[in-house]
Amino acid sequence: MPLMNKGGKFVFGISLVNSDLSVRIPPQSLQEYAIKLGAKVFLISGSKRSGGFVVAKKELLSNSKIGNVLSDIPALGSYGLPEGDFIKYKGRLYCWTDINHEGKIKFREEMLETLDISIGTKLLVIRSSNIAFAMGARGPLLERAKNYTGTIRIY
Repeated sequence: MPLMNKGGKFVFGISLVNSDLSVRIPPQSLQEYAIKLGAKVFLISGSKRSGGFVVAKKELLSNSKIGNVLSDIPALGSYGLPEGDFIKYKGRLYCWTDINHEGKIKFREEMLETLDISIGTKLLVIRSSNIAFAMGARGPLLERAKNYTGTIRIY
C-alpha cells in the first residue's frame, strides 16, 4: 500500500467508475475494514475538497461520533430506505448499498450524479479513519497520486 508522502495518507489503489456503473473496491481495503463480500455498507458524500464518497460498515459507523445518523434516521440504520437513495443529514449525504460478491459497488445514474462522479472517474481509495475508507475524486492527494513514482494498482 503506497504512502503518498512522509506522514501522509496510505492509499489502497485507484478504482475506476466503469461503463456498467460499477466500482471495484480494492480487496485490501475490504480486509482492513472487515467488510465481507455481499455486505451492506453506507456511502457518505465526500468532503468539498476531495469529493467522491466514504464507505463504512454499520458496526464501525454506529460507534463513531457521526453514528447518531443511524439512530436519528432509523430507516437508514435499518436499511429501510431504498438502496442507493441518498438522504441529507447535517450537511452530508448518506445511503446504503451492497458490495457484491465480486467486490464491486453497482451505482445507478442518479447516485453518480448525486456524488458528482461519472463513468471514467478515477477514485483514489484512501485509508481515511478507523471507521471508513474514502474514495476521493479530486484534490491534492489525487494530484500527488498522478505524480507518484511508485506503483498504485488500478482496479
